[in-house]
Order: sequence, then structure tokens, then C-alpha cells
Amino acid sequence: MFICGSKFLVALELAIKVDVDTERGTRIGVPNLLRLFDEFNIKATFLFSLGPDNTGRAIKRVFRRGFLGKVTRSNVVATYGLRTLLNGVLLPGPHIGRRNASVMRAARDAGHEVGIHCYDHVRWQDGLAAMSPEEVDSEFAKAGTEFERVFGMPARTAGAAGWQANAHSLAAYDDARLDYASDARGASAFFPRIGARVFRTLQIPTTLPTLDELLGRPKYPHDQLVEKYLSWLRSDRPNVLTAHAEIEGMARLDWFRGFLELARKRSVQVVRLDEIAARLLRTPSAIAVCDLVQEEIDGRSGTLAVQRCV
Repeated sequence: MFICGSKFLVALELAIKVDVDTERGTRIGVPNLLRLFDEFNIKATFLFSLGPDNTGRAIKRVFRRGFLGKVTRSNVVATYGLRTLLNGVLLPGPHIGRRNASVMRAARDAGHEVGIHCYDHVRWQDGLAAMSPEEVDSEFAKAGTEFERVFGMPARTAGAAGWQANAHSLAAYDDARLDYASDARGASAFFPRIGARVFRTLQIPTTLPTLDELLGRPKYPHDQLVEKYLSWLRSDRPNVLTAHAEIEGMARLDWFRGFLELARKRSVQVVRLDEIAARLLRTPSAIAVCDLVQEEIDGRSGTLAVQRCV
């Protein structure tokens, strides 16, 4: 359950954060989204996986509660492709940054914000909780090094793979002096606290469910999903939708086009996350401090970093 923190009165707007998880999503999904966003004259935030695509190693998640249901509902094989699901297991994991640097730069050159999703998606999502501070620093540093090689500049933002964050990863962000991050699920922008420590990197959480959390559920009929999403938008907080290059950029591209069409008709303004961060950080004293805790989210397996304000 999300409990709201600070409120910021803004026009009805939506920030689209695109998580790019795989080599295939980078190579095919990102160009699809660039064309789509150009069609609607909107700018988004792209967060890239920069190292090896070891998606196949995620098979061990089969033992998590809710994982098989999510796999069945979202048709993982059709979404990600059989080749991707073998990466890192029966096939070597292709290095995403080395193969697709030009695609990544095309997103930046088109005026979109770019940042770090991770180095190795499976390693971060499935292994962060067991990593030492040194291991976390090393993993994030590898992503930072590859980002700088691709873009010629340090990353200014990050959003963790699988919404996995803890005190070690937040400390790494502070050390990197990021402008802001988007690791959590929550209801409002906040400075994260774990135990007695308050971290200085602003968190702008994903405030809306992701499409793959809703697909195939009787409670959310597919032909009503666009209207449902628009009904969740509020004017007193940042509305943040996390899209995926492999889903909205590929398997559900037509659905996403329909969503953007209706959002435009409803005068929803699509913005980059860094625009929201810059506005909020003009008055940092007005931003709530909230605990970052590990909780389950409806429609997703395992626990995620979740905002809790009291």
C-alpha cells in the first residue's frame, strides 16, 4: 500500500520512463519507440541495460510466488523471443552496449533523456540483496563506465532493474552524485530513508502499474486499459509510467499508440523525468523523507523497493 508524501500542484502530465532490459529490446523496441514518440512529438526517459544480456538466467524465478502466473498472462516467449530467453544459459549473453551504441545515442540525439538501468539485468534484479557494498559499487561502476563510453558523458540518472534498491545501491547513487533516481514504486517524489540514514539522491517513483502487471487479468479487460490508465492520472503528484522496450515497444506497440492518441486528446502533457526532478529540486525542503522498504506489488512476483511515508 502506498501512503502519499509531499504534494506538488502541477498540470496534468505524464512522465514516460522506458526500461530497456534486453539486447532485442534495444535493437528493435527502442527504434520503434523513437518513431512512435516522434510521431506524437513527445520526449521520454530511456534507461538502458548496458552489459551482457543474460535473460535466460532468470529461469530461477520460477520458484517465486506469482511468477508462473505472470509468465502465462504476459506471454513471455512471444514478448521476449526464444533467442533472448536462451541468452546466458544455452547461448552466450550478447553485450548490449557494444552491439547497440548507435541505437542508444539515437535516443539521446532525438532529445530524449538517457540514463542507467543496469549493467547485467539479471544479476542486479536477482542478486542485489546478497551483494556486499563493494560488489554493488563494482556493478554500478561497470554500468557507469559503459554509459560514459557510449554517450561520452557521465550518467545523471538511474532506475534499477526490477525496482531493486537497498542501502548499498542508494549509497552508490549518492557517491555518483546523480541528479535523481527512479528505483521505487510509490505515490510521490521523496528522499529515501533506510534505517536512520537519509540518502540525498531524490527518488521519483513509478506511480502507475506497468502494463505487464495488468495484462490477462479479468479485473482489467484489455479493451478498457487505456481508459483505466488515464483515470489514474492525478494533478497533485508526478504521474510516472514505466514502459518496456520489449512490451510497449514491440509486442504491445499498437496498444501503446492508442494510449498516446487518447492521452493527447485529453490534453495530457508527456514530459521527461529530469524536467520533473529539476522543478522539484528548486525547493528541496518541500520534498518528503520516506522509508524505502521491500514489499510485494500486485501483479508482480517477488518484493520490490516501495515508498512508505508516515
